[in-house]
Amino acid sequence: MATAPWKQLLLNALESNSHLKHSSYFQLATIGVNGRPSNRTVVFRGFQDNSDKIQINTDGRTRKIEELKHCSFVEICWYFTDSWEQFRINGKIDIIDGSNPDLHKLQQREKSWFANSLKSRLQYLGPNPGLPSLSEHTQPNTSLDPSTGPVEAFCLLVLDPDQVDYLNLKSNQRLTYRSSVSATAEKMWSMERLNP
Repeated sequence: MATAPWKQLLLNALESNSHLKHSSYFQLATIGVNGRPSNRTVVFRGFQDNSDKIQINTDGRTRKIEELKHCSFVEICWYFTDSWEQFRINGKIDIIDGSNPDLHKLQQREKSWFANSLKSRLQYLGPNPGLPSLSEHTQPNTSLDPSTGPVEAFCLLVLDPDQVDYLNLKSNQRLTYRSSVSATAEKMWSMERLNP
């Protein structure tokens, strides 16, 4: 598979902003079941294998899972404060939970689970996100065997980009990348320069 031409721009931005903890966070917008936009901040968990697919971990009990099952198209927005670069990436998300019938996807989910710290993994054992809290304690006293595989609530989201809008405010440059599928079913990218 050929490397997406925008991916190197994103890798460069991640590298040049790596000293800033917030550079690994971006906003994920979905369409709510009520038809309204729904947005939240998530953590970049890397690219899947050697592809241009972006990985995100989430709790399967969150509202975003219901929204993604209703409409799997999303847009993420990533702004790098030191280099003044913005990436808006559109695409479709694949939800990989424990019930997924694809063995390879289940292996990817497990790999993503073990890539997290034990503290991060413990979050998936807490009460259902978004429901009223029944106690003043936000986190119950739970424990987890570090060798145990993913718990039921853990989901891997995989964003398969089909359009990337890149804006560099320092160089006053804007590029849009769009994907298409070739006659041999390979993903190809075209690029267009736009006014910022």
